[in-house]
Amino acid sequence: MRALIEGQLADTRFEDREHVELAECVAMSEAKTASLMGCATALGALFGGGTPEQVEALRDFGFRLGLAFQHVDDLLGIWGDPAVTGKAVYSDLRNRKKSLPVTAALGSGHADAPELAALYRAGVPLDEDGLRRAAALVESCGGRLASQRAAETLTAAAAEGLADRRLHGGAVAELTSLAASTVGRAW
Repeated sequence: MRALIEGQLADTRFEDREHVELAECVAMSEAKTASLMGCATALGALFGGGTPEQVEALRDFGFRLGLAFQHVDDLLGIWGDPAVTGKAVYSDLRNRKKSLPVTAALGSGHADAPELAALYRAGVPLDEDGLRRAAALVESCGGRLASQRAAETLTAAAAEGLADRRLHGGAVAELTSLAASTVGRAW
């Protein structure tokens, strides 16, 4: 719970900062979303009578899946279908949220990154053209692809971590399917 609160606090503090490093953004997502999912999966293993090794395997699975989930959620906060997400398109950009894809784009060193930074620093709300431009800049700077790849890598690692841990085959198959559907919801 403490990690989750610290992660949420870091997330809100990022709003007031002009520059956030990608490593800080990842650490915030680990504390906020990954720790929550890791705790939930560990508690499930404990409740089910799991061994310490099984509890740790499921905690690790949940942690990695939670971080993958945050990458996907951040992608959906920019490019998601409002009918599916319940959020307006570009909602994270409208709020100038320093999400994982945005932070990756800003720190990419790409020639378009300064323009994205200027849009984020602007003191006026972004209109629809500005929001579309910001989304295009995040993509051209590699932020979208970086988050997609990170989510895929984390999901694969989460599933692989279950394979060698003496878990029931049916449970592993269901958890692997859950992980795939978590990442698959973004594309």
